[in-house]
Formats: sequence, C-alpha cells, structure tokens
Amino acid sequence: MIRQGLGNHQEAFYSPSDVPRPLIVKAEGLYYLTADGTRYLDANAGAAVANIGLGNQRVVDAMVEQGRRMSFSYVRFSRHEANFELTARIAEMAGPGFERVHLSNDGSEANEMAIKLARQCAYLAGKPAKRKVISLNPGYHGGTLATMGWSGDAEYSALWGDMTVPSTKVPAPLTYRPPTGMTSEEGALWAAAELERTIVELGPENVLAFIMEPVGGTATGANVAPDSYLRAVRDICDRHDVFLVFDEVMSATRTGRFLAAHHVPDALPDIAVIAKGLGAGYVPLAAIACSADLVARLRAVGGFDLSHTYNANPISCAAGIAVLDEMREHHLIENGAEMGHLLRSRLDDLARRWEIIGDVRGRGLMCGIEIVADRQTKRPFPGAARAAIEFRRIAMENGLLIGGRRMNNGAFGEYLMLTPALIITPEQVDSIVSRIDKTFGLLTDQLHAHGFLKA
Repeated sequence: MIRQGLGNHQEAFYSPSDVPRPLIVKAEGLYYLTADGTRYLDANAGAAVANIGLGNQRVVDAMVEQGRRMSFSYVRFSRHEANFELTARIAEMAGPGFERVHLSNDGSEANEMAIKLARQCAYLAGKPAKRKVISLNPGYHGGTLATMGWSGDAEYSALWGDMTVPSTKVPAPLTYRPPTGMTSEEGALWAAAELERTIVELGPENVLAFIMEPVGGTATGANVAPDSYLRAVRDICDRHDVFLVFDEVMSATRTGRFLAAHHVPDALPDIAVIAKGLGAGYVPLAAIACSADLVARLRAVGGFDLSHTYNANPISCAAGIAVLDEMREHHLIENGAEMGHLLRSRLDDLARRWEIIGDVRGRGLMCGIEIVADRQTKRPFPGAARAAIEFRRIAMENGLLIGGRRMNNGAFGEYLMLTPALIITPEQVDSIVSRIDKTFGLLTDQLHAHGFLKA
C-alpha cells in the first residue's frame, strides 16, 4: 500500500506485485510480526542476510556501546580499534591466504573493490593491458552498473546495455542442466575448458580476473560448482596469470564452513568477497579478503587508496565483531551444516512426493528447489504460469516467507531459494518443510486448473 502525501515505503518505486509486502512491526529469531498480527516464519533470513536471527541483543548492545564511544571515523584519515578487531576475526576464520581484509558496505561494492584491487595490482606490476573480466552465465554479482555488467542475466543487458561495464561471459557449470548428452561432471569440465579457450582467445595479457560464485545465489538456484571445476579453474587462472575471485557475498558462513571455498582447500581463490551474513542485517557490511603477500607487494609499489565514506565505520565494525563472536561461541556455522543436512534430506523427501520438483541442490543452509513442468525433459513452466511467484504468494498464506524467481527470462529454469538463519532448530526445519509441502499441493492444483499441468 502506498500512502498519499509526503514520504513513502520503498515499494513506491517497485513494480506492482501479486505477492504482498506486509507491514512488519516486530521481528525476533526467524519470525516477523505484522501490523495486523500475522506471524511469518522466514525461510530466507531476509535475503540470506539475517544469519544469526533477528533482534540479537548482543549485537544491538555492541552497536550502542561503540556509538557512545565514537560513532564515526574516516578510515583514510584515522584508525580505530574496531576496524582492527573485526578484520582480525575475519582473517582468522578465513585462514591462510586471507590475512588481509578490506571493508566495504555491501556485496556489490565489495565485488567492485575486489576487481579494482586486482586491477591496481596488475597495473602497478607493469601489466597495464590487463583489463578484461570474465564471469559466468548465468551468474549474479550485484546491482551497480559495473556488477550488473558482470552478472550473467539477459534482462540486465537488455535494459542497461552499454551503460554497464560488461564482462566476457562463459558457461556456468550447471549440475542440473549440463550440455545435452553430458553428465554433470563432464559438463563442469567442459565449462572449465570454455574458460581457458576464452582466456586464450582474448589474450592472457589482456585478462585481469575471473569472478564466480562457488555456490550460486538466485541466478542459479544454489548451484554448487563441482570440486573438479574449481580445481580446473584454479589451475587455468594460475597458468594464465589471471586473478581468481570468489563472490561469496551470499555463501560465506552459510555452507557449513566460514567460506564455501574451504570445501576445496586446494582451489582457493586469490580474493574472497564476503558480505550479507557479515553484518547479519544489523548494519551494511562487506569485505574482501586476500593474502598478506599480495597486499605487501601492492603497497611496495604504490598501494590501494580507494575507499567509500562509510567503509570500516566504527559502529558497523562493532556489529560485525559481535556477529562473528555470536557465530563462534554458539557454533552457528556448525549448526548450519547439521541443519542444512536435515533440510536437504526433508526436501529430497518432498521431491519424491511432488512431480513438479525437478531438482533439490545446495550446500549447508543454502538450498535451491527447481520447479519444472516435466521432470523427464526438465522443461520449465512457461512464463505465464508464474510458478515461483505463485508459490511465494501461496506460501505467505501458509505463514511462510520464501524467495523464488525466474532469472534470465527462464532460460536456465525457475527456482525457490531457502537460506534460513543459522540459528534454526530441527523443529523449525520441520515447520518450514511442512508449509512448503502444503504450498506445493495448492500450487499443483492451481497449475492443473489453469492448464499448465496435465492430469
């Protein structure tokens, strides 16, 4: 609802939607309470952000205390302890190869910072021709004109075109939709070979970086890049002197390890981008992590002086420290692994029950459900069915908030995303799955009634 007169909710700018946007008045844990008294269970932690739950008193108190001592300090002109303490915690959890941390405000900005850092390194090392960025199609890296250009989404390129900073796209290693006639593993290795072919075609002396999501977000519905693919691209980037950047804006802390990259330790990236769960919905906060050696070499020849006004804001840093301390003391990353295994098992049960579930995938508490019109052929529903949108609407009637979309005009399928908070309990997993089950029943009836499914 848009109010008349001055002021507005943010939705005043958005396109009309059949999925309601409730007026939230209170939030705690995994639950939202609306002005009319409706209580919603959130299966997405907002947008894979509120990883330690809503209303955590420890984080709120840390922000208040820091604000009382010092609410702002511009990091280009001064230093503060909260900056050091937060980056030390991130570096410790990220492990060897990620000893240095540069803070940003959100994922889009941090992805840009990662590419800018790589560019500065190459330029100051006497490689000025290295400008080209390669990314995956499909893929997502943010909402700025640069990161939209690196995202593999036909809808972005159609609207924004050459206003963006385009990358060269190579095929993503889609495990559910590999090239015809290939297994998932064969498709992944083919996709890696396409990356190398593209680097050679562009000229390695011109290629700066390859950026990818080790576990995809909404662009792929939690597609997990196979281990063999990650090892192959690490080798390719090494041989051709190309920076490997992992966009872990969504996946960091969520897959059972601090970084999704840690699942394949012999294929670590040069730069890891961390966001969403780092501020956990309490503050805008993101980071890029890289090696101490890389930063030392960069500083020796000129340094990296780019920043935004709110980078390493003291209150944001204090919140981030409290978030990470909460994760460690309560073993929330480990709980995410355990509850992710339970959630995946329950979703696999649903897939055996409902024919319109084509695939269940993901890692930890980052799960995707692909909806299909025909499981045998993997044919998606036509856009007119609006399957994911209708699922979200019906789910809300069942008290469940869940994400879902049809990216790239449906070229790579249609998905639901489940990214609940790391504090989730077995009982809440059961509640989410029960509501999803009920929603699939109602959606299936609706699709039959409108002729999108045959009896």
